[in-house]
Amino acid sequence: MDHLPGIDHRFRDPDLLARALTHRSHGGGHYERLEFLGDSLLNLVASELLYRRRPLAPEGDLSRLRSRLVRDVTLAEIALDLDLGRYLRLGQGELRSGGFLRESILADVVESLIGAVYLDGGFAAAHRVVTDLIGDRLDDLPDAEQLKDPKTRLQELLQGQGFALPTYTVLAESGADHAKRFVVECAIGDVLPPVRAEAGSRRKAEQGAARIMHQALREQMESGRESLKAAGGSNG
Repeated sequence: MDHLPGIDHRFRDPDLLARALTHRSHGGGHYERLEFLGDSLLNLVASELLYRRRPLAPEGDLSRLRSRLVRDVTLAEIALDLDLGRYLRLGQGELRSGGFLRESILADVVESLIGAVYLDGGFAAAHRVVTDLIGDRLDDLPDAEQLKDPKTRLQELLQGQGFALPTYTVLAESGADHAKRFVVECAIGDVLPPVRAEAGSRRKAEQGAARIMHQALREQMESGRESLKAAGGSNG
């Protein structure tokens, strides 16, 4: 086999393609070194495409957009679209456990294929393949603001209004080690009443509370602006 459907490259060295599809569990040469190479190429090409597509975006926004573009879940979706699972060479244990559908393995094999294309055809070939794989997804990326961590969004909103930074307090922790639950309270002084959120980790509970507080603060600010508009209209 010297090519795959959906990958615009025909391999001069079919062994490279075979290795790019071979998981460690299969034995012999496997794709991990190719994955390492492909990861770097993917990040480079994704960075260039975003740089050109979003000419006004600051560095932080570009980084967040790139992270969304090259994360495992996105790469696994690409692999599923290409039906790469059927071409994977897995050990019997991985086959029985459904490794050909595992997100991490599918993401890895996309990167290993990019690395293999680079070694076989050079940077231009790898650039073309990466652009084909992720190009359409550039248009589907959300606004960079939506990708910010909820705690960052809340902090920036508070700072923009001259308010104090939020505080997060763990109110309760329950459950066994493998099934912990955390209740976290987010407070922003006297601006609004504290809010709470519960999740399976402290970080996620803090993010949940920050998301709730951010929404409440935005609604208060919108309400305040509407009140000012109404007052201005009545004065007119």
